[in-house]
Amino acid sequence: MATPFPRHEYFMRLALREAQRAAEHGDIPIGAVIVRDGEVLAAAGNQRELRKSPTAHAEILVIEEAARRLGSWRLPRTVLYVTIEPCVMCAGAMVQARIPHLVFGAPDSKAGGAGTLYNICEDPRLNHCLEVTGGILEREALSLMRQFFEGRR
Repeated sequence: MATPFPRHEYFMRLALREAQRAAEHGDIPIGAVIVRDGEVLAAAGNQRELRKSPTAHAEILVIEEAARRLGSWRLPRTVLYVTIEPCVMCAGAMVQARIPHLVFGAPDSKAGGAGTLYNICEDPRLNHCLEVTGGILEREALSLMRQFFEGRR
């Protein structure tokens, strides 16, 4: 059963806070949180610039931390909240981690891997599919992105 809408907003606000932190150190403001049974297992913002790593996306960082906390690469009964639709790499990592539910803020028309350009999360040819919910606090997520990129011009 899907988590009630107000709960989605609560956890997305936590992800938005992580996105803001990412922007403060020069990374694109994308934040993610993984929740299991109402408990936050991990939270992070993008750290590609900070770590000088192409794979230091917020989603990858929270998946790795949640796996460490749970002691398993499988992440059953979890929900991953992310401010912007995941890219193909991150959507693939969610499939590999067996995350059952993805909730994102705004779609990504340039790199979206969870329904906009590609639909890795719901591709029946793969060994796992996720429930996907989009559009949660979309305006807030887009506003952070606009502010970040306007500040760089």
